[in-house]
Amino acid sequence: SQEKTCVSSRRQRRMEPPLRDMRDCQVSRDGRGGRGWGHTSGRTEARASSYREPPLCFLIKSSMMGAVIGRGGSKIKDIQESTSTKIQIVKGGPEAEVKIFGRKDMKAKAKEAIETLVKKQERNHKPRAAQPRDVTARAAQPRIDWDRVKAGVAEWKKRKWADLPPIKKNLYIESKATHLLSQAQVDIWRKENFNIRCDDLTEGEKRPIPKPTCTFEDAFQQYPEIMQSIRRAGFQKPTPIQSQAWPIILQGIDLIGIAQTGTGKTLSYLMPGFIHLHSQPVSRQQRNGPGMLVLTPTRELALQVEAECSKYLYKGLRSVCIYGGGNRKGQIQDVTKGVDIIIATPGRLNDLQMNNFVNLRSITYLVLDEADKMLDLGFEHQIMKILLDVRPDRQTVMTTASWPGSTRTLAQSYLKQPMIVYVGTLDLVTVNTVKQNIIVTTEEEKRSLIQEFLQSLSPKDKVIVFVGRKLVADDLSSDLSIQGIPVQSLHSDREQSDRDQALEDFRSGRVKILIATDLASRGLDVSDVTHVYNYNFPHNIEEYVHRVGRTGRAGRTGESITLLTKDDWKIADELIKILQRANQIVPPKLQSMKSHEKCTEFY
Repeated sequence: SQEKTCVSSRRQRRMEPPLRDMRDCQVSRDGRGGRGWGHTSGRTEARASSYREPPLCFLIKSSMMGAVIGRGGSKIKDIQESTSTKIQIVKGGPEAEVKIFGRKDMKAKAKEAIETLVKKQERNHKPRAAQPRDVTARAAQPRIDWDRVKAGVAEWKKRKWADLPPIKKNLYIESKATHLLSQAQVDIWRKENFNIRCDDLTEGEKRPIPKPTCTFEDAFQQYPEIMQSIRRAGFQKPTPIQSQAWPIILQGIDLIGIAQTGTGKTLSYLMPGFIHLHSQPVSRQQRNGPGMLVLTPTRELALQVEAECSKYLYKGLRSVCIYGGGNRKGQIQDVTKGVDIIIATPGRLNDLQMNNFVNLRSITYLVLDEADKMLDLGFEHQIMKILLDVRPDRQTVMTTASWPGSTRTLAQSYLKQPMIVYVGTLDLVTVNTVKQNIIVTTEEEKRSLIQEFLQSLSPKDKVIVFVGRKLVADDLSSDLSIQGIPVQSLHSDREQSDRDQALEDFRSGRVKILIATDLASRGLDVSDVTHVYNYNFPHNIEEYVHRVGRTGRAGRTGESITLLTKDDWKIADELIKILQRANQIVPPKLQSMKSHEKCTEFY
């Protein structure tokens, strides 16, 4: 660096200490100045005379400014305070000019400190000498033998699972009545029961699709304890998905079940699962871990499945529910005591798995319940980690309400030669036991519309009000409570104990109105819900189908009311198709929403 005189001698004589304009003498990165002045010690009067001295000026590389200034200006402030100087850095292209104001000896000291920082930075970032490319050596590098790598992985997996006992999968004994069904009778039955369709996804030669079990006796005549549980529950006959799924699962075949909500999918995999667990060649005491795992997307659905397990307990099988937000310590204690069935959300189970609180090597029967919803919630990575510890020759059942590409990919990854059963169509449809009402309105009118609706309810009615945000749920429930209307709310910000109490109050009938976010749109199984009220339309048409499916369950009829505003115009076309498939009335204003330009014509 070379020192130079920055101002003329005449200006030096005139120059006064610019104490009131010190903000103009700053550390700057852009030439305009920044806030680089630090607080220095010493009396102002004594320092003022030093500013009559011309500044010490020199150049540094602009790339070194950061090393001199430091994070938040820390380094340059330290130099200013230790030398009682003022420092200004002005960036000007590849080089920056440094100006130091103060006493001559202090300016030199400050310059020395800056140069030390620059040299240190240069040493730390000294570029390495370019090395000549060893073309010969690179060319001689061996190519990766991927076949050998794959063979090594396969051998490792074989050793990992070598000590596990065999699995008994085929437990089905076809009843005489089922055996005597002709193919024509089977086709008629499937068509009359929501047009059930089945397929074998095995590559190559296809296996025959098992005939449906039209009665409980056809499926479980060899299992009297299960028949007793069914009779106690008061069921008259299996649902369509149950009739077709049971013979497939009991034969030990992996299954993909696609059906609407409220069609009995839970029992379609639980009953065969009970039989599978009890029929294994290794006793439960020798298994050293759970034998059945059910993964669900939400804690509400997990609790519902666990309640079904408790209702139909078979041969003393023990189950535990593991979910986020619950008592982690208590869940760990339950698992370590020994259980046969784990019902879990992926996040919490992954937590216990990674901390070695649960052993999944003994799982022989796996269920991915509401697989599409688990993927929507981002659980794919947790599922992958969980299944790394589950034996690959297990039996797997997947249930889903829709069949998008992501769900198909999941099925291809974790199911082996499955059969697929879907009730109705692969297109989204709502249950035909629900009358769907669409009201096109404004955001301002929504509150009066819902109050008018709630006042029209009879004492026997029970309604779920779906909203788009947790804040709206709290706000709406507070307003209704102030009006003396008993109401509960359900969303993810509430404590788990409060959520459990809300569900219990709603199920028992202590409150007739439940305000919920989409957290509860799946897995909320309350059979006597008479109305679903969509205060806000959901983010996608799939969630609309699942919301509406909360009513009209178990053979009952129901009604849904959905409020739409002009902001919902994007879903109009899909919603119209849903309504038309279900033979519902499409209001003219909804037809108008198909064109965005006409959205202002509603009001």
